[in-house]
Amino acid sequence: MVKFLLWLLLFVLCWPLALLALLLYPVVWLLTLPFRLVGIAVEGVFDLLRGILMLPGRLLRGKP
Repeated sequence: MVKFLLWLLLFVLCWPLALLALLLYPVVWLLTLPFRLVGIAVEGVFDLLRGILMLPGRLLRGKP
């Protein structure tokens, strides 16, 4: 009986959190979108710098 009452308590307390998470997910996704775009841009800049720095070594290595 105690397990059933605890299960009912968990059900009553958790479904509002689940609905809240379901409703807030698009808002959080929109708020984090600029950070993801900045991350993609920074990663691109680092790849470009790595390519520029590794270019002399790749040229001196010759053909495989």
